[in-house]
Amino acid sequence: MSTPTHHCVSEVGTSKAAARIRAAAIEVFAAKGYGATTTREIAANLDLSAGAVYPHYKTKESLLFAISLEGHDAALIAVEQADQPAASPVIRLAAIVAAYVKWHADNRALARVVQYELRSLSNEHFNVIADIRRSTSRVFTRVIEAGDASGDFQTVDVEAAALAITSLGVDVSRWFPSNTYSEPDALAARYVELALRMVGATP
Repeated sequence: MSTPTHHCVSEVGTSKAAARIRAAAIEVFAAKGYGATTTREIAANLDLSAGAVYPHYKTKESLLFAISLEGHDAALIAVEQADQPAASPVIRLAAIVAAYVKWHADNRALARVVQYELRSLSNEHFNVIADIRRSTSRVFTRVIEAGDASGDFQTVDVEAAALAITSLGVDVSRWFPSNTYSEPDALAARYVELALRMVGATP
């Protein structure tokens, strides 16, 4: 198992006050969208003045970047820790798909903000987040490639399969829970079935 790397911890902010600000911002961003939210509203949720945010985050965009770093890094860590390189490709893919789906279900407000507000980041900050996203995709690609090499999978297109599987996981944060699926474990199990069919896993 590879060791996950935390990205730009200083940019996220380690103080309890910074964590409270991020938590409040996630709640408001998820409910209203980044563009419709003001720093004043976030501060008001904590009974603070708008000026209390600035020692921790100079701008609303820097706050979004901190949240994006925290969320994308956590999703990458969840996937990397779930991977079992010594196991069969079927077990490996099942484990990382389940972890990715459950992370997006369990952290749906955070996930919704970090996955759907990317366009609001500066170019420099977007590039940092894009690098973490590529690292996450590579975990899926490596496992699918291993399955094709071993004959466990018959994937039509490795890159397209990895993109489709991760996109399904990301979208969980947009709609979960629903009338049909309200338990992360049950949803993860179904998505594992779908992912294995997508790569043509042999029974």
